[in-house]
Amino acid sequence: MFTIEHEFDATVVTLVDEGSTHLQEDVIINAFEDCVTIEQYDARTERVEKITLSLAQVRDLGAALNLPEGIYRLRRA
Repeated sequence: MFTIEHEFDATVVTLVDEGSTHLQEDVIINAFEDCVTIEQYDARTERVEKITLSLAQVRDLGAALNLPEGIYRLRRA
C-alpha cells in the first residue's frame, strides 16, 4: 500500500509494508523541485535515516529498474 500527498513544496509518497511476514518500517519519499529525499525509521538506532538523491540519480534509478545487470550511462534527450 502507498499514499501520495501534495504539499506546498513537495510531493510526499509513503510506502507501507503490508503482510503477515517480517515487515519493514514505512518509507517516506519527498520529491522536491531539485532533489528527492528518502526516509525510514530505524528501530535499532531509534533514528530516522535519510538519504538525498539528485534528480539525475532518480532518473538513473528509474531506468535501472527496467534494465539487466551491467554498467550504463543515460544520454540526455
